[in-house]
Amino acid sequence: MRLADLEAWLHARREALRAFAVRGPVTGALFEFLAFGIKQAWACLFGGLMLALLLASFLLYPDDAPFARYDAITLGAVLIQAGMIVFKLESWAEVRVIAVFHVVGTVMEIFKVHAGSWIYPESGDAFLVIAGVPLFSGFMYAAVGSYLARVWRIFEFRFDRFPPLWLQALLAVAAYINFFTHHFTIDIRYLLFVASLLIYGACVVWFRPDRAHRPMPLFIGLILVALFIWFAENLGTFAQAWTYPAQDGAWRPVSIAKLGSWYLLMLISFVLAALVRGRKERRA
Repeated sequence: MRLADLEAWLHARREALRAFAVRGPVTGALFEFLAFGIKQAWACLFGGLMLALLLASFLLYPDDAPFARYDAITLGAVLIQAGMIVFKLESWAEVRVIAVFHVVGTVMEIFKVHAGSWIYPESGDAFLVIAGVPLFSGFMYAAVGSYLARVWRIFEFRFDRFPPLWLQALLAVAAYINFFTHHFTIDIRYLLFVASLLIYGACVVWFRPDRAHRPMPLFIGLILVALFIWFAENLGTFAQAWTYPAQDGAWRPVSIAKLGSWYLLMLISFVLAALVRGRKERRA
């Protein structure tokens, strides 16, 4: 079954449930909210499976296992990605986004670990490691890329006042470079926040949770996604997949200040997804 066939089948099931459940404006609004949640969960499939893998390995992985937990996570991530492709749960365009994110994320992870931003406490026991960074870390960034690519298609994004791709690309490159250079020179993240507001402030994304498209300012959507990634990061650090210096000795919630970093990552994610899709964006 092709991906398009699967999603057409799911759409038909949704329409059948809608005909059964919707009896007026109130039930219609509740059904649309439910459909929104189900579509979001479908878009988060890769990231949700990765997070479940991290938590399961933390809670259930035996201490006397023949190989390290980090290696088991990496192998599990490879199986998840292979399953997404074999069962046609991702299109090849989405796979390209994921591959780019895997490389971009791994490079940044190697730098950040050596800069002391965070550590992988069990990396010394693992074999599938590059410069102290377990290979599953790239899949965490790939999960973000997977979500952006999938949510774009599943919600049938359309845009008003979509900024020029070259301008978005400049912002994304500046944000990525700042992740490295702020260790040696000034941190320009606040300038990047202002620039993103100027670039995306007028842009509206139209998304389709049920039958009708609904509008949302694009930068608000990026902030909300960054917030949910911050929640997921708290679960990841709780599972000791990686830890920050402030969590040394005992787990504590990740600082809310990290939300700014995830927002910048969302900018990079969005631009990569837009570039892979080319100029096929449909404007309302």
